[in-house]
Amino acid sequence: MKSLQHPLMTAAALLALASPGFTQVKSYKEIKTPALRTFTVAQPKRIELANGMVIFLQEDHELPLIRGSALIHGGSRDIPADKAGLVGVLAGSWRTGGTESKTGDQLDDVLETKAARVETSGSEDSTRVSLDVLKGDFDFVFPNFVEILRKPAFRQDKIDLAKTQARTGISRRNDKPQSILFREAQKLGYGADSPYARQTEYATLNNITRDDLLAFHKRFVVPNNIILGLVGDFDSAAMEKKLRDAFSSWPRGAKAPPPPPVNATARPGVYYVAKEDVTQGYIAALHPAAVLRRDPDFYAVTVMNDILSNGFSGRLMNDIRSRAGLAYGVGGGLSPG
Repeated sequence: MKSLQHPLMTAAALLALASPGFTQVKSYKEIKTPALRTFTVAQPKRIELANGMVIFLQEDHELPLIRGSALIHGGSRDIPADKAGLVGVLAGSWRTGGTESKTGDQLDDVLETKAARVETSGSEDSTRVSLDVLKGDFDFVFPNFVEILRKPAFRQDKIDLAKTQARTGISRRNDKPQSILFREAQKLGYGADSPYARQTEYATLNNITRDDLLAFHKRFVVPNNIILGLVGDFDSAAMEKKLRDAFSSWPRGAKAPPPPPVNATARPGVYYVAKEDVTQGYIAALHPAAVLRRDPDFYAVTVMNDILSNGFSGRLMNDIRSRAGLAYGVGGGLSPG
């Protein structure tokens, strides 16, 4: 019986190839695609507290997990040029610097016993405190999340560590040609003095103090600048009550300023950065126009970008690398600013 196994499998494979479903077509127009399955976009529950905090709740009972984040309006574009790097230092010392009641090291121990994560991050337009916890440990971990959000200590030793890490990044930022390319392209696209093209320098790091971090937190981390989102294995009504109890008494603050305008004027040309210690070259073609998410063409342009730049299935990679062998990699990007 064992000797018949391979002939039977071969025969089955040949029959499958001969069936109509495997018939070879001569044109892509002959390919018949089945109708797409119906898909319903999940609609989260939206809550707005009296103090202006916006909350989104999305139940997902597939796994006993709860994940979320507090997205805070205000980032590196909102700080003075002579303190470039402040948001990076803030993000690096916010969670690690602990709270008024616990040091960062104590928080490490508390969270590790529950396999939970509370982290902080920052970007040019926002900062964020995120949460990742098992459902059964939410009530234990959530108060720590709230305290990190509202009452960080920014201890000096963690600020110094974040600055040291930033200085190391500065000392090595010319090691990779791709990093140089992106940095200089931003300056050409936005203008060298734009908040969107600033670079952290040793001098600007030296200007940043603990008082600056506390002032930034006081200015921007207020409920009417926050969108809090939670998704996971919970009951929305019960979760809403917990969030109202935690945040309803938090007073409003000043509204974050609107994003600074982009006033750069395009300067067509070809620009070079010489780096002779590597055997690779990087090229970028930059266009200053931006497509906003509210633009009616946003999704059409997104699909177009995927056709051109979606990895090895994209036309750029397929033609320039796979067929012509002219580059190791090629791609494009769309920034919905």
